[in-house]
Formats: sequence, structure tokens, C-alpha cells
Amino acid sequence: MAPTTVEEMAADAVAFVKALGLEKIDLFGFSLGGFVAQAFVQREPGLVRKIILAGTGPAGGEGISGVGGLIQNAFQKAGETGKHPKHFLFFTETADGQAAGDAFLARLEERAEHRDAAARDETIGAQIAAIDNWGTSDAIDLSTVEHPVLVVNGDADIMVPTVNSFELAKRLPNAQVSIFPATGHGAIFQHHKLFAQQVVEFLR
Repeated sequence: MAPTTVEEMAADAVAFVKALGLEKIDLFGFSLGGFVAQAFVQREPGLVRKIILAGTGPAGGEGISGVGGLIQNAFQKAGETGKHPKHFLFFTETADGQAAGDAFLARLEERAEHRDAAARDETIGAQIAAIDNWGTSDAIDLSTVEHPVLVVNGDADIMVPTVNSFELAKRLPNAQVSIFPATGHGAIFQHHKLFAQQVVEFLR
């Protein structure tokens, strides 16, 4: 059964890393994965070297809960327009944003073999529950996370509103922020080449 809380997901991730025998890792968390990365580093700070948090926010962050309604709205728009829900969840509804969504989805189709199985409804429901729980939870103290952190987002994220990126940076003692203009939740996919350059520089 899929975990329904971020804390359970983080515990599973820690167990997985330890089972691999890894002694030090760099963490990358996008969206819900960013919540998990925060919980992970608080559980096992010694396992982590650097952290990248993209399109994510702190526990109790502004506008994080209620994502189920956003997803329903995106599916409705997708049905009306013949587009993919990610066009409306990850990208702005400008011409540039929608074109970036087309390009992103085309890249996803490039891999012909060894593709991940589609997420089951049970898994999606568990993820929504975990997101809602995180969004309504009390804030957690991030001042003890002294690791270098790169916080990345678009300036028009509707899934995890961009203000949460600045809030994360304010709470983390050793954080830097990169905000891509005129982009949404999928900013790192819209500007994937520039994001890759930032990551290489940050992890160097």
C-alpha cells in the first residue's frame, strides 16, 4: 500500500538508500518529492551532502493543501481542449507556456523501453493525501538543516505557490534561490538546459 504521509515516504526513502549501501548522497526533490527530501534530511542528516528543492515548500506552506481541486480542474480543461492535464498543472496558459508543455510531453515519449508503469489510482490518492497533510501540518524547524540547498521554482507556480520557495530559503540557513520568469510548477522542465547547468555548478 502506498504511504499517505510525507514522513512515511521519507522513512521508505531512507531505508532504500541504506539498502543500497550508500554513505553520502545528494538529494533532489521535486514537488511532493521536495517535501520528502525535507523530512529525509531531518531523519538522516549525515547521509546527505547537498539538496535541491524544486517546485516545493515547507510544511504548512501557503496554498499547498487542496491540490485535489487543482488536479480536477486540470483534467476538466484537458478534456475540453484535448490537451494533457500537465499543460495546466505544470505550465502557464500563455503561448510560450503551452509550447513548453508540448515539448516536455514529447521528451517524455522519447524513451521507448524500460518506461515506468502508469501510477495506479490508489497511488495518486495516497500522494494527494500526503500533500494535503503536509499543507495543513504545523511548520517544522528547518534551522538545523545546515546543508547547502538550491531552491528552484517558476514565478507563477499554482500547485505549490512560488511564495513557498522564498519561505524555504528564509528558513534554511544555507540556501540559494533560483526563480525562472513566466513559468509555473514545471519551470525546471521548461528551462531544463539552464536548470541542468545550475545543478552542475551547485553540486560541483
